[in-house]
Amino acid sequence: MGEAPTFILQELQNGIGNGFELKSGTFETDTIVGDKKYIIGGTNGETFSVKDQILDNNGLGACVDLIELGTKPISCNGHSAVLLKDRILILKETAKPDDCIWFLEVDTPYVRQQKKILGTDVVAWSKGVIGNSEKPVVISGPSGVGKGTLISMLMKEFPSMFGFSVSHTTRAARGMEKDGVHYHFTEKNVMEKEIKDGKFLEFASVHGNLYGTSVEAVELVSDAGKRCILDIDVQGARSVRASSLEAMFIFICPPSMEELEKRLRDRGTETEEQVLKRLRNAQAEIEQGRSSGIFDHILYNDKLEECYENLKRHQKRSIFQGIIQCQKLMTKS
Repeated sequence: MGEAPTFILQELQNGIGNGFELKSGTFETDTIVGDKKYIIGGTNGETFSVKDQILDNNGLGACVDLIELGTKPISCNGHSAVLLKDRILILKETAKPDDCIWFLEVDTPYVRQQKKILGTDVVAWSKGVIGNSEKPVVISGPSGVGKGTLISMLMKEFPSMFGFSVSHTTRAARGMEKDGVHYHFTEKNVMEKEIKDGKFLEFASVHGNLYGTSVEAVELVSDAGKRCILDIDVQGARSVRASSLEAMFIFICPPSMEELEKRLRDRGTETEEQVLKRLRNAQAEIEQGRSSGIFDHILYNDKLEECYENLKRHQKRSIFQGIIQCQKLMTKS
């Protein structure tokens, strides 16, 4: 599996540079990437801002508008910036340990993709946190429990850290669903052949349709240098747990069956027969999720924001083993 972006102390020692303070009290750093200069600044207590300046042969050029994706960090009393290939490492001075390390993604596959979609320059913010980044994350739970919403929130806040593994399915697309974005929609005979050919990490029959995660889908996320998120059912999670893939397993529970039924009916995407079938399957999935021993963590999605905060707490195992050394380095600079 691929890993989230990392750095080593040697790179910091060779390339670290402090921001300079303007008369207004705003601290700024200049980082040149190719023919562009990224000016990163912020007044203490306010969010960082990024300016993108196109350089000419004389090192001069006009600033251009850009879109900043992800959650922007709050500026403090100075910061340093280090270029790490396709992203900039931001070290905040006098910040708390869980807030001192940030990334500004400037030229990764994700940023290039978003630039094409949005038609303008794009950068993406992500927080650096402690721990091990190579494990993919398996998220399971019954239909209607809110898995998709939680995953979308996680990827919006940390766009350069996580990548979603798009599953295959033989069911028809619903409403605004797009092929290759929400699912890879395929024919049953095609998927069955690819399963026989060993092209799937896991697969299962759910509600009369085949669902599965292809090896290629996981590798695409790995190739982008991101931590892979797999949204799969309990059967699929059991298959992954039994495979050689080492992952973190999280099960999302509804607060009650009554609330789950309300959410399914409010979606308005299934017939009455389909709703009842999903509720029957949900009961079995919840029992398996709680008692099977497959899952490392079980979260209850009663209040969405609280559930999301709990999900983030379990994800803070990425990128940095050397946070203490970084803080020491910042103190010396």
